[in-house]
Amino acid sequence: MMQTKAPYKQNGFTLIETMIAIAILSIGIVTLIGAFGTAVSATQNAQENLIAREKALQALESVFAARNDQQITFSQIANISNGGIFKDGPTQLLCAGPDGLVNTADDVNCPASGPCAAGPECVVLPGPDGILGTPDDVAMSLSNFTRSIQITPVVGYQNLQQVVVTITYTQGGQTPTQTYVVDSLISAFR
Repeated sequence: MMQTKAPYKQNGFTLIETMIAIAILSIGIVTLIGAFGTAVSATQNAQENLIAREKALQALESVFAARNDQQITFSQIANISNGGIFKDGPTQLLCAGPDGLVNTADDVNCPASGPCAAGPECVVLPGPDGILGTPDDVAMSLSNFTRSIQITPVVGYQNLQQVVVTITYTQGGQTPTQTYVVDSLISAFR
């Protein structure tokens, strides 16, 4: 008797298996592209975020330093609407006036000397050589930043105030605005 051979069976992927693999791979690539876009956006905002953080902390620190040095009294640590010296609402970042405190009535346009033009505060950044303090440094105006110092009494504590510093900025003059907030409590006692 003659034995018949079983037909040769090819091993491999079917068209459906290949299509499913392509679909899964496509979803992974789209997710990776989205993550890359988010990372690029975060990198572009990193410089402004750092500046906002530093300006907020500088303003808060100047209030504490003025209180500690007895340059101002505790009753002056309030907004103008409450009998203090700090402006109400958001204001452009100007240089501190003779009192050395920002967001007070004596704030002035920054001097025109150096890399910054007269006007709002600016930050000097390293130029193409990556070294700060060389002739190719670049001045970045902070005209798109505003600062607000809101001071409110803490209910039930006559010797305690809450100080909230809010820095708001837009990147390249576009919306939406970004906000950085720092708050603290300050007492009448050093």
